[in-house]
Amino acid sequence: MRNEAKVPTDFFPALVLLSPEISYNSQKPIESPSSHSARPSGAPGRVNGRKEDMFPRVLTVAGSDSGGGAGIQADLKTISLLGGYGMSAITALTAQNTKGVQGIHEVPAEFVGLQMDSVMSDIGVDAMKTGMLSNSSIIRVVSRKVRQYKISKVVVDPVMMAKGGARLLSPEAEETLKRELVPLAQIITPNIPEAEILAQERIRGVAGMKKAARQVRQMGARNVLIKGGHLTGDPVDIFFDGRSFSEFSGSRLPSPHTHGTGCTLSAVIALELAKGSPPKAAVEKAKAFVASAIQCSFPLGQGIGPVNHYTPATRDGERYRVIQSLKMAFHRIQEKKVGHLFPEVQSNLGYALSWAQGPEDVAAFPGRFVRWGNEVARIADPEFGASRHIAKIILTALRYHPEMRSAMNVRFSEELLTRARKAGFFVGHFSRKDEPAWVKRREGSSLSWGVEQVLRKARTRPDLIYDRGDVGKEPMIRVLGRDPLEVVRKVLSLA
Repeated sequence: MRNEAKVPTDFFPALVLLSPEISYNSQKPIESPSSHSARPSGAPGRVNGRKEDMFPRVLTVAGSDSGGGAGIQADLKTISLLGGYGMSAITALTAQNTKGVQGIHEVPAEFVGLQMDSVMSDIGVDAMKTGMLSNSSIIRVVSRKVRQYKISKVVVDPVMMAKGGARLLSPEAEETLKRELVPLAQIITPNIPEAEILAQERIRGVAGMKKAARQVRQMGARNVLIKGGHLTGDPVDIFFDGRSFSEFSGSRLPSPHTHGTGCTLSAVIALELAKGSPPKAAVEKAKAFVASAIQCSFPLGQGIGPVNHYTPATRDGERYRVIQSLKMAFHRIQEKKVGHLFPEVQSNLGYALSWAQGPEDVAAFPGRFVRWGNEVARIADPEFGASRHIAKIILTALRYHPEMRSAMNVRFSEELLTRARKAGFFVGHFSRKDEPAWVKRREGSSLSWGVEQVLRKARTRPDLIYDRGDVGKEPMIRVLGRDPLEVVRKVLSLA
């Protein structure tokens, strides 16, 4: 029989059983902030001799996303990854995935307030953000608790419109939001459709965004950020602090997987406010985080996938691992003395970050490898952006096979091709004679074109891609793999 440890009955003193027959007030009333066990929400204190403000405390009051990409799930991931302590008051349960929302179960407003009481009266809150507040009763309770606990750093993400254009709040709830919650916001973050509802005016371009920002601020919000992702072309966000406007512009990122961007943005802003950042600086940091998260978003599910909250937090670690992998692979090449495999133009070995978008995200060896006889040396340690030549091969391969992140070029010979086929490698081929005129005219485009010809037609992932050269072009074999050590193992099998 399995031994089960007994949990002391006082281990969960605030446990509430969620049953329709049990009143939410059936537990002992929670003490008010004026009691001996509580303190003002933003005040630093000590627990067991430790400063509580070592971790900025951020409360998210929002809906739950069963798909994990938005709502409180996105908020808590973001807050934790960036060094904060995240807490939640759930306003609604959603049955949701990448294809849409299949159902919503609203939490009673009374219980939303009880969740906020539990957190604020005990742990305290340095900043707070709101997301999906599905009806007037919940909006009124949330607003009352903000005033009751004197929370000054409030980020309001006014979730009012679905991606498909459907209104998520009734007209009554929209008015309650404007009247009760907007005046409490240190920053409010509507997108253009939401700003149109708040300002009751159609927005066309940046001038319209600025006009709407003025109108929203007149409702009481101290700072307004209108997100311009719904504009055509490259997006522009407008930030208004009551005195001046700031424009945040950037290139539109190509990924279609943007689920959770609004939640993530407001969560970073709330955390930065909790740390003491000024509002504009908080917005700048949030936008940089979200851009990275979109750049490496997940192609999960069959619809709009979630952004990758972990990319910004793990970027430096991955860059280090890429460099170390290249160094290890080079030492393997050096030990085996395979300089005879190098072409006249010499060889290089590259490795891309998992979220690589351009040559600056691909590391290689500056100046390529150097050989004399079979001996091999390098001019310098690997660096990012060191070789556009090898980067083009890898970036083209990544578009067809995201796991194919490394490549090395070796000399061409029929003998090496024979060895490759005997080793069981899948070998692809393109002819430079088939290059279109525009490819021949554009410097550096031949490799991308040639590699793509093979990958577009191949039924399986090639291990090698070769061409027999052309006038002024040395014939070459490119060895592909998931990482540098795999590529080097393939190269050594040709030796």
